[in-house]
Parts: sequence; structure tokens; C-alpha cells
Amino acid sequence: MTNAAIKLIRPKQWLKNMFVFIPMFFGGSLTDFQDVYASIITFFAFCFIASSVYCFNDIYDVEADRRHPVKCKRPLASGALSMKSAYLLMGLMASLSLVMILLLPVDWWKVGLIILGYYVINLCYCAQLKQHAILDVCIIAFGFVLRILAGGFATEIVLSKWLVMMTFLLTLFLSFAKRRDDVIRMQATGEAPRKNTIRYNMTFINQAITITASVTLVCYIMYTISPDVVERVGTDYLYLTSIFVLLGLLRYIQITVVDEKSGDPTKMLLKDRFTQLIVLLWGLTFLLLIYFK
Repeated sequence: MTNAAIKLIRPKQWLKNMFVFIPMFFGGSLTDFQDVYASIITFFAFCFIASSVYCFNDIYDVEADRRHPVKCKRPLASGALSMKSAYLLMGLMASLSLVMILLLPVDWWKVGLIILGYYVINLCYCAQLKQHAILDVCIIAFGFVLRILAGGFATEIVLSKWLVMMTFLLTLFLSFAKRRDDVIRMQATGEAPRKNTIRYNMTFINQAITITASVTLVCYIMYTISPDVVERVGTDYLYLTSIFVLLGLLRYIQITVVDEKSGDPTKMLLKDRFTQLIVLLWGLTFLLLIYFK
């Protein structure tokens, strides 16, 4: 039962909530203890609320999952965990998130409202909104924007508009790439993995991936040369890190289009050594430019 409960709350997906650290990282406050503490608390608040959403999703989709060749192995669909236990876990995760929010030193109510909004939107997404093409990927991307907004409020760091736009566009790009995997599966089996997959095709997905990747890179470059950002971080060489962003986007497009393995961005990041190297070099370069100038 313990293993089934862990699978239900999906701790491997908590990696997505690292976005709450973006304001602190880009804001140059990694050495500020209070900002580090607030970001960690916000991170766990999002982890727990996301796990509550995962519980609701599996509860709501249990019958459909039982008919799915892969999802039938999920804890509820396979019978490894009871519905009662799932509801209890859902409530427990939401409660733990609330506890984390109350531990925040400042503006806890602002972070709380953002997390509440995220929770409500994602419950609606699981129940109905995920059935609508384009809207589904926009909601996913907006969820990551809410993460960085929460991180900004928790640390009282004002976010650049370019950073907010870049976050939305980058996660939109990743979401479209994931939908491409669904289209490939539909073409191979003749069955749509999701109800809204029939509203996507390869031509549309490829164009959407190209557009979002291009605009994401432009937004990042605009962020690095933005006068207020240059003044705040004290260096005008941030644009050099754009090289790694370009390489990262190209690598992911290669994995998506050539290797056709874009089904799960989290798993890809954990397994692809080239992507990990690019992220590491980008992070180290950014750290050197901001903290060791």
C-alpha cells in the first residue's frame, strides 16, 4: 500500500515545482537566507498541492484508466489502492500544502491565493478543461507562471515581464511537444490517448513547436538585455547565456522530432545527459555572471 500511495502522489513530478526558485535565482538572492527559506517552503507547498491534484485526477479518471493499456497500472485503476485511501491522501496533501503556506515569513496570504487558484484551475482541468485542445496546454503553461509568481511573492522579488512571458512560452513549447507524442501514438494505434488528441495533427504540432521555441528564445534574449535587469544584476553579459538556451531548445526539438521521445519532459530531463550538461553549463555561467562579477 505504501508503494501504491507514493505512486499516486507522484513525487517524481515534483521536479516541475523547481520553477518557484526562478525568481530567487534570477534575482541574485541565492545567498539570502530568508529568500532561500521562503522559496523552499513555497516549493513544498506546490509539491503537496500538486500531489492532491494527481490524486483527484486518478480518482476522476479511474474507469477510463482501467481501459487504458498503460494507465491501467496506476494504483487506483489496478486496485492496489482503495478509493477511500485516495480521498484521504488527496485531503492530506492539500492540508500539508496549507501548513507550508502558513510557515511563510511574509506575504503568506498572497502565495496562498496563488496556490488556491492553481488548485481550483487544475481540478477543473482534470474534470473537464483538459478535453479541449489548445486550452489544455495553455492551462498547463499558466500553472508554471503561477509557480514563479508565488516564488516572487514569497521572496518579495519583482519579476521581469520578459521572465514571466518566457516561462509561459517555454512550458507551452514543452506541452506541445508532449502532445506530439500523443499524435504519434494515435497514428500508430488508431486510437486517441486523449479525447482532444483528434484536434491535433502533426502539421499543426510541428508549427506550434517551432513558433513557441522561436518566441521563447527571443523573450530570453530580451530579458538578458533589458535595462532594468542589467542594472539590477550589475552585468551586461547575460546575453551570453542565450547560447545554452538555444542549444537546449534545439536538443529538445531533436528528441521530439527525430527520436520521438517527448512524452514526459521530466523523465527526459532526468535521463538525457546532453540536456543535463546544457542546463548545468547555463546555470554555472549565470551564477558566475551574477555572483562572481
